[in-house]
Amino acid sequence: MALSQILTSHIEKAINELFGVTLEKVELQATRREFEGDITMVIFPLLKLVKSNPVELGNKIGQYLADNSEIVDRYNVVSGFLNIVIADAYYVNFFNNIKEDENYGLLSPEPGDKAVMVEYSSPNTNKPLHLGHVRNNLLGYSVAEIIKASGKKVYKTQIINDRGIHICKSMLAWQKFGNGQTPESTGLKGDKLVGNFYVEFDKAYKEEVNKLVAQGSTEEEAKKNAPLMLEAQEMLRKWEAGDNEVVTLWKKMNQWVYDGFATTYKNLGVDFDSYYYESSTYLLGKDVVEDGLARGVFFKKEDGSVWIDLTDEGLDEKLVLRSDGTSVYITQDIGTAIQRVKDHPDVGGMVYTVGNEQDYHFKVLFLILKKLGYDWAANLYHLSYGMVDLPSGKMKSREGTVVDADDLMNEMTATAKQISEELGKLEGYSEEEKTNLYRTIGMGALKYYILKVDPKKRILFNPEESVDFAGNTGPFIQYTYARIQSLIRKADFDFSAPLSSADVVLHEKEKTVLKLIAQYPEVIQNAAESHSPALIANYIYELVREYNSFYQTVTILGSEVETEKIFRIQLSKKVGETIKSAFALLGIGVPERM
Repeated sequence: MALSQILTSHIEKAINELFGVTLEKVELQATRREFEGDITMVIFPLLKLVKSNPVELGNKIGQYLADNSEIVDRYNVVSGFLNIVIADAYYVNFFNNIKEDENYGLLSPEPGDKAVMVEYSSPNTNKPLHLGHVRNNLLGYSVAEIIKASGKKVYKTQIINDRGIHICKSMLAWQKFGNGQTPESTGLKGDKLVGNFYVEFDKAYKEEVNKLVAQGSTEEEAKKNAPLMLEAQEMLRKWEAGDNEVVTLWKKMNQWVYDGFATTYKNLGVDFDSYYYESSTYLLGKDVVEDGLARGVFFKKEDGSVWIDLTDEGLDEKLVLRSDGTSVYITQDIGTAIQRVKDHPDVGGMVYTVGNEQDYHFKVLFLILKKLGYDWAANLYHLSYGMVDLPSGKMKSREGTVVDADDLMNEMTATAKQISEELGKLEGYSEEEKTNLYRTIGMGALKYYILKVDPKKRILFNPEESVDFAGNTGPFIQYTYARIQSLIRKADFDFSAPLSSADVVLHEKEKTVLKLIAQYPEVIQNAAESHSPALIANYIYELVREYNSFYQTVTILGSEVETEKIFRIQLSKKVGETIKSAFALLGIGVPERM
């Protein structure tokens, strides 16, 4: 049981015995740094039930706790706040209970609990993954891991946008300009090769548009009538009709892209349990709309198109089927959500990791699913996130100015290598060890820099700043972990023996670190509930900062008191384990040496 829960029960008992009343909710908060104490009770809510002044009430409750609760050592009252000092014995006993628990803070699903499906990545198959996809993947993967750690079964999935005019543009450009190139013949990853032809199409198309404008067409007419665009639209019609030649080319080029994506995902350290493809799902949802029409959820306009009226909820009317009977994106999303629950009957909620430009779309989608009567629709969440910018400006796919995910990861590794070599602490490392270390540091820097920011905020990503070995960065935290492992390796004595509270007098710095370790399970639950890896990242930075203060303030291996030395190594080891556990939730590795 968490300290806050234990203390709450003691306070409730005190209030009942002292004043004969029951306080609906005990309000606790961390004690402000300028006052002595570990936890503070806010007295003001009690004034509604007991006529007295807050200082007198605080003193009575504090004295009762000091006399009757073994976990309370002493107290002080400042205005309407009761600052409570928790006894060292509580922290030492707490530490003994968790120090050997390798899964401390992590929960397992209860039998019968509903699972959560987390969707992320969801790329197009006409170009490689870029910096925006990196934030999407890191967020989705981390949120999935955090929800899993909070005690839920999790399925990771994505829907791949593998059809449509943008795919046909790459296919047509390859036919016209490709000269039979393949990933093997060019040495390029398949997604990069296909992406190059998407850029080639755009260049050739713009030339055709400019030519038509020069011949007297308006720009709008030129864009519609450019031969390349007309050919791409014809290719799409053939694909939808099942033309054998077009479908064969589509399968071949998509497979090149999938192979390329697989390499990027592996290097990024993310994975998936299932894949959905737009080519298989784009017809889903039409039957659901017909059923909803019969039940009065949707209505039909004079032209035959089908809509839903959401004006009562502050939204607009939304088209769900065109007048020619073809579906729109929302139709497909309705069908895909329903299909996923059919495929995984234990799913009771879903998280969609999609940029904030789609906020309105998901409000509409979730409302429609609720109106269709699906109980799990109450547990749908749009993990909306801001875009990622670089100091050099915005990215544009069609013009080939995107920041490629693979190039970014390679750059991060190269930056980590350069800084590590400048620091000159790599004596005795083999080349393989160095390579692995550079990658661990570089990827840790990238992931931490992105995940420490609240998902809703826009990020200006600065690669060099992210690999700084000081401050709130991944490498700074990794370095602390490596320092702890070095300390443990130097401990040439048995530090496994449990110590009782009688053996240990806690230093103020030790107590601060213990208090933070005690918060870890609650931080995981809060991060899962708010779908925010930033809570984990900033918690672990605070723990590391306090541990470094402890490390610099007290003597560890050099202590002449045997029990002190043992306890401080045990404490250091647990901090290391907590860093490793929390970083795993962010998808970040930790090096044993640095």
